[in-house]
Amino acid sequence: MRILPHDQAVLDHVAARGTAIVDRAVDWANVNSGSRNAAGLAHMLDLLETAATPLAAAAERLPTAGSTNVGDDGRVRVEAHADALKITMRPDAPVQIVLTGHFDTVFPAESAFQTVVTRPDGALNGPGVADMKGGISVMLAALEAFETHPDKAGVGWTALLSPDEEIGSPASAPLLAELGARGHIGLTYEPALADGTLAGARKGSGNYHLIVTGKAAHAGRAFDEGANAVAGAAIIAARLHALNGRREGVTVNVAKIAGGGPLNVVADNAVVRFNVRVPDKAASDWIEAAVREIAAEPPFSGLTLDLHGGMTRAPKPMDASQSALFEAVRETGALLGQTIAWKPSGGVCEGNNLHAAGLPNIDTLGVVGGDIHSDQEFAWPASFVDRAQLSALILCKIATGEIDALKLKSLRLETM
Repeated sequence: MRILPHDQAVLDHVAARGTAIVDRAVDWANVNSGSRNAAGLAHMLDLLETAATPLAAAAERLPTAGSTNVGDDGRVRVEAHADALKITMRPDAPVQIVLTGHFDTVFPAESAFQTVVTRPDGALNGPGVADMKGGISVMLAALEAFETHPDKAGVGWTALLSPDEEIGSPASAPLLAELGARGHIGLTYEPALADGTLAGARKGSGNYHLIVTGKAAHAGRAFDEGANAVAGAAIIAARLHALNGRREGVTVNVAKIAGGGPLNVVADNAVVRFNVRVPDKAASDWIEAAVREIAAEPPFSGLTLDLHGGMTRAPKPMDASQSALFEAVRETGALLGQTIAWKPSGGVCEGNNLHAAGLPNIDTLGVVGGDIHSDQEFAWPASFVDRAQLSALILCKIATGEIDALKLKSLRLETM
């Protein structure tokens, strides 16, 4: 591969808009859009629709599915979620690219971390500036530049911007599955690591909420008449923790036990919340069976158990399609003087969903940064243009056939 004159024009288009690409990401990061901040998410949808206007593509808001939420009181409620934004260009073209990103962040409306500042070393420090409002800005910049390429007609694309990735994509998962099944290559805009390294193989992840119901009683007068849900939850948590080390690559993190009340009352409710990570399908099946076995056996009489949740993202191994796609991206990056490397990650993202649906994908094409999910989150401003040019050139090489999207999709289907 080499950079052709039409490719260079696309790259120049990105470079000429470098300041604007950074500035709009900063503006977006100054809008709180925590996963459950309905007003902030609605504001971001308005901003993203406006930002998509120069693409002259079909943009529509898609209702997302509701999900169940287990409160700390043990009550199960249906939770509504914000709309997703789908932007579509040339849906009937022979090659279809799926680009995904999320506009929610982990920072709730009441978070003290609300605005972007520039650190003394020049990095941007702000909520979502890397994860992933910077990534969305990079994605849109790459698409806008690609739309100037003369070979664009053979490539259609759909960008899906979702409101719930940071809570496991419970509402947008069906949309991701549908797009993944129809597309040939996926590009997702989670941030790269601080040195620019991409995530390769990813573990799978599951989130569980186990409701423990007991019987209330006076702790002094009638202790024996009660059944302590908090004590039961503690025993269950220990059983779950004991699963660690029993199968290679499988981890169980007991994150929280909620419940109980006054010190003189035997607790009648508790909720055990935990996350599991698995390296492959066999491990996923094993941990699912082990969790359900524990949830089927109350630790002592008088308790009932009610398990909610499950595996939310399947593992994403480095199969033949993934390896071939990464090599193509490495070669594309080399044309730009960018060294592309990758390594396994225990983290999960929409790339897991897309792969499970049959779509080979690269899921860390966003900005270079780090310390995400903390008030130290940062992104390097220079990486915005670099990463947008990388995505734009990938699209150019797909359009010219130098990256064979149909072959990559075929390789993925062979392993399903």
